[in-house]
Amino acid sequence: MTGGVRLARLAPPLTLLILLGPLAFGLAGTALPALGYLPDLGGTEFTTAHFSELAEVPGIWRSALLSVAIGLITTLVSLGAVAGFVASDLGTSGFARMRRMISPLLSVPHAAAAFGLAFLIAPSGMIMRLVSPWLTGLDRPPDLLIINDPLALSMMAGLIVKEIPFLFLVTLAALPQTRHLETMRLGRSLGYGRVASFTFLLWPPVYRQIRLAVFAVVAYATSVVDVALILGPHLPPTLPVRLIDWMNDPDLESRFLASAGAILQLGVTLAALIAWVGLERIGAFLVRQIRDNGRRWRRDMAVRALARSVMGGSAVIIFGGIAVLALWSVSGLWQFPDALPSSFTWKSWMQALPRMSGPLGTTLAVAGLSTLIALTLTILCLEREYETGRGRGGGALLLIYLPLIVPQISFMFGLQVLSIWLGVDASFSALVLAHLVFVLPYVFLSLSDPWRAHDRRHDLIAAGLGMSRTRTLVKIRLPMLTRAILTAAAVGFSVSVGQYLPTVLIGAGRLTTVTTEAVALAAGGNRRVIGVYAFMQTLLPFFAFAIATGLPGLVFRNRRGLRV
Repeated sequence: MTGGVRLARLAPPLTLLILLGPLAFGLAGTALPALGYLPDLGGTEFTTAHFSELAEVPGIWRSALLSVAIGLITTLVSLGAVAGFVASDLGTSGFARMRRMISPLLSVPHAAAAFGLAFLIAPSGMIMRLVSPWLTGLDRPPDLLIINDPLALSMMAGLIVKEIPFLFLVTLAALPQTRHLETMRLGRSLGYGRVASFTFLLWPPVYRQIRLAVFAVVAYATSVVDVALILGPHLPPTLPVRLIDWMNDPDLESRFLASAGAILQLGVTLAALIAWVGLERIGAFLVRQIRDNGRRWRRDMAVRALARSVMGGSAVIIFGGIAVLALWSVSGLWQFPDALPSSFTWKSWMQALPRMSGPLGTTLAVAGLSTLIALTLTILCLEREYETGRGRGGGALLLIYLPLIVPQISFMFGLQVLSIWLGVDASFSALVLAHLVFVLPYVFLSLSDPWRAHDRRHDLIAAGLGMSRTRTLVKIRLPMLTRAILTAAAVGFSVSVGQYLPTVLIGAGRLTTVTTEAVALAAGGNRRVIGVYAFMQTLLPFFAFAIATGLPGLVFRNRRGLRV
């Protein structure tokens, strides 16, 4: 037995340990202090007093309900836009263009997209500048609460524009597993409109494929911290933001309250998921009723136009926001309502780069190492799957998605307590492991479909020529899948760059990244400095995707078949 085969055997259990170990220990480390047991802080007896204290916190139930509403509305709008766009444009040139834009859209971290949106829609933002004073008559910013509004509308908008690319990506991965072109043609031949054909015939099998990804979006939106700090309401804030405040409280007794709140957050996310399942059933019932009444719904231009507008608008907002961030980072004096700065300068960059060197080095090191480990484990797991024919079932997929469905804040608190107890808090290795928990699922999901679609006849030919499995993997399969591997690595790298909560809790303020520094600057309001950090946060994943796109063409410039 070769060394490669032995490593492939060890990879699946090691991967499950990395995914589920921190999750299990983290939840236990959160639940015990929530019940009063944390000996290091004097908690030696189990009690429910901290939950009673939590229930009496002013505005806590409003925060919890707001988190549920954010999760449901964000997911509903994002999924509806993606489904409507696929229904209306599948097989068209517009669909192909949006497909090519998916990598740049995915590469933008959530925090950078949130900053970009804030710079666009703020009372003194770019949109108001472009229409003032000639349209609005304003020569000073209007007194409107747009950012951090109490209904979290700006926060939901920021989440929607970022979740649309993710859901579009997983939908693209699910479509080849259905006979989508033939199915759409069948529906059209029966006289149904494009949206009706997609909804009645193609959407059910597609949704079954992406359902866990949708659950992950619900869970993320209910428990996100960085976007809530940038765009979310303040009085009261969302539940995850309140938990972070309690965790950072100098009074260590607040840790018990924070742990009880983290368990509440777990219940909030679970309630949102249950509500989503209820919406699924209501939607399925309505679709059956509409389908059974025999109407063809040929006049669907309004729905198609709305879906295209939301999809195109999300792309415009992300790219426009990043452009405004770049503009602010090099702006001199820029008074309202001027559409452009009166001068340009590199002063903000020159001042920020020396302070940014430490966080930037940590960002690159943690993202690079966690992505490399995730990529290695994923390749070995997929190789083992091919050897055994097991691992493609729904149970395995659920285990991969589990760290994405369980709210980060509910187990990262416990993981922080465990890291302090083990004496590894604020260590580089602990931070890499914390990032790996979230990088590994995305890398696996990005690479699994291209890997499984690889034509295995090449392996049979190699075996017939006497090549070992390991040599076949290195000489045949890896070169042929170079582009897919690099794309999965770019996805993993961008996920790590965007991690905020694991870095704050496990890094303990001593290991900072570009993302944590950018979010910390949000409270300061210095747009030039925020522009520098947020734009740098965007550049890192962009370079990763650029390498994934351009490197195969450079390495295989003499082999046309390997450049695609």
